[in-house]
Amino acid sequence: MTQEPYGVYVHIPWCRSRCPYCAFNVRVDPVVPYAAYVDALIQQWEALAPRFPGRPDSIFLGGGTPSLTPAPELARLLGALAPRPGAEVTLEANPGTLDEPTLEAALEAGINRLSVGVQTFEPRLARLLNRGHTVDQSEALMRRVKRAGFRSWSLDLIFAVPGQSLVDLERDIDRALALAPPHLSVYGLTAEPGTPYTKAVEGGKLAPPDEETWEAMYCLLEDRLQAGGLERYEISNFARAGQRCQHNEHYFRGRRYAGLGAGAHGWMPDGERAVGLLEPADFMTTPLRWESSERPRGQEEAMELVLSTLRHIDGVPLDELKRLGFRIDASAVDALCNDNLVQASEDAVRLRGRGWRVADGVLRTLCGALIAW
Repeated sequence: MTQEPYGVYVHIPWCRSRCPYCAFNVRVDPVVPYAAYVDALIQQWEALAPRFPGRPDSIFLGGGTPSLTPAPELARLLGALAPRPGAEVTLEANPGTLDEPTLEAALEAGINRLSVGVQTFEPRLARLLNRGHTVDQSEALMRRVKRAGFRSWSLDLIFAVPGQSLVDLERDIDRALALAPPHLSVYGLTAEPGTPYTKAVEGGKLAPPDEETWEAMYCLLEDRLQAGGLERYEISNFARAGQRCQHNEHYFRGRRYAGLGAGAHGWMPDGERAVGLLEPADFMTTPLRWESSERPRGQEEAMELVLSTLRHIDGVPLDELKRLGFRIDASAVDALCNDNLVQASEDAVRLRGRGWRVADGVLRTLCGALIAW
């Protein structure tokens, strides 16, 4: 029997500083108990592993800034996770946290892919985003990464930053493409509740671009990246042939994955969705407890499938939706097709045209059009 592939996400929450737009579960502590935290991660995995068949085919170390973790602790963790031979093992990193010895140590620890949070090459925008590195450090790091021997690597760009023009974005794209990345992720800056960025927007100190400018920026990214040899496979992710992030494929194809660490989300093979304890200190004390846990059923489970697959180029798998006991009302799909927002076939409903830029609205429509068989 073929085993369904799965991934493991590991959340390492510590950063040197918190970015003003960040709403992730991040901590800035003067002393970080990495060894104790890895002990707790291993204990949590030992309890969860029997629920997952075989060995993981992807591991993603996110945060936070997990590249600050000492390499011996990364090696100890990866040894316990025991990914299958050839598995993709990704480490998130920020420019300014990696030098050549650290890159070599990460490779020796078992990391074979890097995801680097460059965000922008424009100095004034980097200052606005309070990035903990300079533009020169970003480019220097990417040159080191290209020489280091990783199997693959990715860089992130943020767009729709207050004060950012299309010309600014064009320059960011030019500098990113000049590095010839195998993979590139793009994220529109959003105002998350409770962040300093959101408070500045609500107080009138910063003005994000309007909807028309946001769409123009996404169109520019879409056109330039695809012309540069990077195929979009998900709304925010572009890759060269054979360089898609395999861990992303688990998320966006509705597959199961384990979530390890403080505040990490996981989706178990038995359908349980669970979130680890948010406070790192609590997690290290009781790593087998959850902050929250639920098992979506019925229409909620069908909605989860739509939410997790529509963003991907392969779209919503209709056979899987049928297996859950649901279909999408044909009149709603026809209307979206007529508006050039989706395309429909016997096997899937996929985004197309402007649908990629207004996907949230398409999601709401499709979830509202679910009908039980």
